[in-house]
Amino acid sequence: MGIGNDAVEIRAQGWRRLAALHGLIETALEKELQTGHRLSVVEFTVLDALSRQDGWHMRMQQLARAAALSSSATTRLVTRLEDRGLLTRILCADDRRGIYTELTPAGQELLAAARPTHDRVLEASLSQAEKIPELESLVGALHPKGD
Repeated sequence: MGIGNDAVEIRAQGWRRLAALHGLIETALEKELQTGHRLSVVEFTVLDALSRQDGWHMRMQQLARAAALSSSATTRLVTRLEDRGLLTRILCADDRRGIYTELTPAGQELLAAARPTHDRVLEASLSQAEKIPELESLVGALHPKGD
């Protein structure tokens, strides 16, 4: 195998390790967030992204990027969350074509209740993954000792 092929294989191994870690964490988060709060991981991600914005609102395209979703998937997700009373859509005053998505008080409340679950499961998942030799170094980069 040549040097170029070695680099390709190293990248591919890194990507597989990252995907394995992501899958482990996402599976655990999905189970606990659904069970405890009736939220999916991506729904939590949207609520969390909105809560971190000044004014607690974002344009739909910003939200799509934050949730790593397509525009159409983001629209469907926002509609579901809006139907549950967790988000609201607001027309942008200076650009009639723009739509903002904003947390409602119920969305803020649900997020506040779900955040400790998210943090606990993330911590536990990283600790579990740290014991898997293939994931140990990657976890070390995300979960430094002393945090």
